[in-house]
Amino acid sequence: MRIKMLQKYTSKKFWNKKTVLITGINGFVGGNLAKHLLSYGAIVIGVTNKLKKNKFLEFENILSDIRFHNVDIREIRKLSKIINLYNIDICFHLAAQVDVNQARANPYDTFETNIKGTYNLLELLRNHESIKSIIIASSDKAYGEYKNKDLPYTEKHDLRPIYPYDVSKASADLIAKSYSSELYNLPIIITRFANIYGPGQLNFTALIPDCILANLGYRKFLPRGNGNNKRDFLYIDDVCDLYICLAFNLFKNNKIIGQVYNAGTGEGYRVKDIIKHICLLNNNLNLYKKIKEELKNKKLIGEIQHQFMTYKKILNSFGWKPSHTLEEGLKKSLIWYSRFLKKYNFKYFIDK
Repeated sequence: MRIKMLQKYTSKKFWNKKTVLITGINGFVGGNLAKHLLSYGAIVIGVTNKLKKNKFLEFENILSDIRFHNVDIREIRKLSKIINLYNIDICFHLAAQVDVNQARANPYDTFETNIKGTYNLLELLRNHESIKSIIIASSDKAYGEYKNKDLPYTEKHDLRPIYPYDVSKASADLIAKSYSSELYNLPIIITRFANIYGPGQLNFTALIPDCILANLGYRKFLPRGNGNNKRDFLYIDDVCDLYICLAFNLFKNNKIIGQVYNAGTGEGYRVKDIIKHICLLNNNLNLYKKIKEELKNKKLIGEIQHQFMTYKKILNSFGWKPSHTLEEGLKKSLIWYSRFLKKYNFKYFIDK
């Protein structure tokens, strides 16, 4: 399935010399997506507010192939100067403040980045004649809290967020909907994906890289709850394939403007089971037993309890489905992190 899809959507005949803007190029998904697009011949324009160069891009030896611009998407005048330099064909809006803990501690900055940053970008692209495809990365968290019996999320679930990060993503989601309406008819698709993991995820507060750090002996695991909450996980290569699939189809077919697409595996995994899985892959069951004790009586605060979602709409529309099992994705991730962390100190990626 993945090979057939890639043959159709990743044709160099289509992507060669296409000018693609990626906001959040220094991020986990942005870096991986850039790697894929460069291999198909696209011209990648990267926007980031971080002065530090992405070590994933350096490690993968593609840093020099990207046209970088250091600009904060909250600053519309500076962003305008960048966008006006190019005839942009396709845009992936991935820039966001993604740390749930940081959003809880500093909601203002999260709202500024995730909401203001989105309407700044779309307002500038509204008058950009060459743009044919805009993919807005929302989140499963935009749906808010539902009981386990009412899951998995589908695109028909109402948005009912409460916590700062979740509200910021839902707000940006609705702003994108407005710009895709008949008033402006911007070629926008909105994506709401499950948790993404894999090579290049350098936010070490996230569950999987945090657990891998502990398994490789770099630091102690930091539990945030009792481990009974359920989450859904997509491997990064599947996500990049899907983004490319959606951008291609929107470019070719304006009848799908304004559509929302969920992607997950349709299955919720308990956090403690993910931890156990990683420990078993690393032949480290003793670590799991220690972490399991630490999880006891921990209360999850400021986060949705259970989240998982289907991919039926995307499957029916474009024939996409995840091609990596959880075990395959975790194995690949462990191998990548073990190599990467021999070259770079994980402390470099932790905000002081």
